[in-house]
Amino acid sequence: MTAALAPSYTVATSPAPTYEVGYVNGQPMSWQQWVEEEKVPDLQWPQANLIYARMGREDGRVSSVLNAIGLPIRRTTWRIDPAGARDEVTEFVARNLALPIVGESTEDKALPRTKGRFSWVEHIRVALMFLQYGHSFLEQVYRIEDGKLVLHKLAPRPQRTIIKMNVARDGGLDSIVQAQPADSNFDIANVLDGGVRIPIDRLVAYVRDMDPGRWMGNSLLRPAYKHWLLKDELMRIEAAVARRNGMGVPVATAPENADQGTVDAYKNMATEYRGGERSGVGLPNGATFQLLGVQGNLPDIRQAIEYHDKQIALAGLAHFLNLDRGGSYALASVQSDSFTQSTQTIAESIRDTAQAHIVEDLVDLNFGEEEPAPRLVFDEIGSRQDLTAQALKTLIDAGLIRLDRSLEEYTRQQYGLPSKDTPPPGEGQVTVSKPSPEDVAAMVTAAGTLIRSGFDPQDALKAVGLDPIEHLGLLPVTVQKPVDPEGADDELVEDLMEDSDKMNEGDAANG
Repeated sequence: MTAALAPSYTVATSPAPTYEVGYVNGQPMSWQQWVEEEKVPDLQWPQANLIYARMGREDGRVSSVLNAIGLPIRRTTWRIDPAGARDEVTEFVARNLALPIVGESTEDKALPRTKGRFSWVEHIRVALMFLQYGHSFLEQVYRIEDGKLVLHKLAPRPQRTIIKMNVARDGGLDSIVQAQPADSNFDIANVLDGGVRIPIDRLVAYVRDMDPGRWMGNSLLRPAYKHWLLKDELMRIEAAVARRNGMGVPVATAPENADQGTVDAYKNMATEYRGGERSGVGLPNGATFQLLGVQGNLPDIRQAIEYHDKQIALAGLAHFLNLDRGGSYALASVQSDSFTQSTQTIAESIRDTAQAHIVEDLVDLNFGEEEPAPRLVFDEIGSRQDLTAQALKTLIDAGLIRLDRSLEEYTRQQYGLPSKDTPPPGEGQVTVSKPSPEDVAAMVTAAGTLIRSGFDPQDALKAVGLDPIEHLGLLPVTVQKPVDPEGADDELVEDLMEDSDKMNEGDAANG
């Protein structure tokens, strides 16, 4: 009986998608300045750049939040990790960025010149402006040096000068356009572009929390805008209240049945009144002169200002800035954890952008796109701890670190101690003791055993701790006593020869 064949099925497969059907930006090659999500006209790009600049310059709490985030990123140590790249490539990238290489000591190396060269510290400062404005663009500039393209500078393109961002249909940035400078020559290309156009292949773009296709990013200060605006108004009101209630308002009351001229005279007296050590007023019967303030209870404006101050700090997760004189150190440590994690994430965002558009661009231009590139790394934010004397002693006692000259000099600098001058008595002096006769005899016997075993005589002497001796090249001299006619000396010689034979047989047996 023949078994039935299993039915066969044909599965229809569609080709893998190699192109996009949808889109991100529905307006080809440009981005509308009116963002639908932004309802405040002053905060619509590019007008928002002026507001964010004012906030950073005029408000102390806004400035402290920006510095609290930016300073740890600028302060941490940045390095170049080979990550499998060739030494030549790693050294080239490190020299361009003026950064140390992971695992290499810089003590014996000359510091590179800084004048007219790229500065990573300054670059980080400019890149961190994307926190305030939402974006920070820099233009790559190279120069030829020893047959290679080296990084000359990353020139910042200020936010106030950017008037348009050309965005492709898929949301990728095509170029940015700066306003036409006043001192530039007439250029038909700039007229057609509406300004100075910089293509994306020349740019390094740092963007904070970018929505798809929105290359202007989202400023850290956007949630704090209303609190900054109300706080600024309340501070002006508080100053006016202090002036009006602190000095009072002069009020002069004319006597009854006074004519208009008398009332006007009293008004002028109140208007021109100035307080002082010799100030005074003379009044007729029935007239009064008072310094009056606002009647009733006044609102606590200071409390409202402090509330908005705290909300501004919360926009940057800087909760610990709100403790002031209250709270405890433990509470500050707990609240700073989220802030530290946020700062670490921001630093990683900067690292990823710099890795892709600075490090890898350098490698691609000079070594080809297939060449492995080193990695840009940095010390984790908040991971460094102060080393106390007790902790240092514990590490040395545990054998985890060794007390050497470099560690000693570092410890002296940390604790403000003077540098090491002269060694204490006895330090650096080697005491050599003279061996005893028994030790010399033992060393001679050991050297003889090594020589009889086939070792070189000079090496044998060194091995047992004896100084080598130089052979003069003369024939050996045998010293013998005269032969005793009675044969007593002959018997002594035979006894010595028998003892020598027994010793050699014993050495051979032991060998």
